[in-house]
Amino acid sequence: MTFVQVIDCKTSRFDEMSRLMDTWVEQTRGKRAAAHNVIGKDRSDASHFIEILEFPSYEEAMRNSNLPETDRVFQEMVALCDELPTFTDLVVVRDDQLETSTVRRYFEVIAAEGELPPLNDLMAEHYRDHQPGDEQDILGMDHVRRELEMWRAAFDFEFSVEDLIAQDDRVCARWFWTGTHKGDFLGIPADGRKVSMTGTTVFRCGGDGKLAEGWWEYDRLGLMAQLGALDDLER
Repeated sequence: MTFVQVIDCKTSRFDEMSRLMDTWVEQTRGKRAAAHNVIGKDRSDASHFIEILEFPSYEEAMRNSNLPETDRVFQEMVALCDELPTFTDLVVVRDDQLETSTVRRYFEVIAAEGELPPLNDLMAEHYRDHQPGDEQDILGMDHVRRELEMWRAAFDFEFSVEDLIAQDDRVCARWFWTGTHKGDFLGIPADGRKVSMTGTTVFRCGGDGKLAEGWWEYDRLGLMAQLGALDDLER
């Protein structure tokens, strides 16, 4: 279970402390267990800082604390503080990554059976889509719906989201798509064959948590080959 350590300190020598942290990062490369480190400054007190360290588990945090480099840097950090820092150890009991949940829900909704439901709760009204092979971006929710309806008319399909990685306002999804060709697709008549492809989509999320922009990369050439569209070229 994820473990978080919160260090609360006051210092008028933050620049020196920041350089000290850079030294620790360099000296513990390949040995440290910390997965994520965030330092925040109090808006109402410029000398008040909070450092948040995330570890895969309590055991990994203790292993990190026992590194000789950690002990040495800690002693130097205390010397830079105006008063003794305080530590709070937290076991994470809930971790909501809201943007990744929105992306996962989007893939579920666009592949759902029946009529395509409203997308207002998932996408911004002026969502912009970047598709491989398209000369112009798809702009606006109405245009996105028409693009989705084209795919849904041509295939019964589903997505398997293999990975979701979030950073800042971006979420990257690596997915596997499978479908049954049931309708005309780019002039290729349906023949019921099973097809599949892999792809990656990077979404930008707006301040309201909705999807605001998307960049798609997928194996369209491989899909066309599976549909037999390249047979004449291979002869």
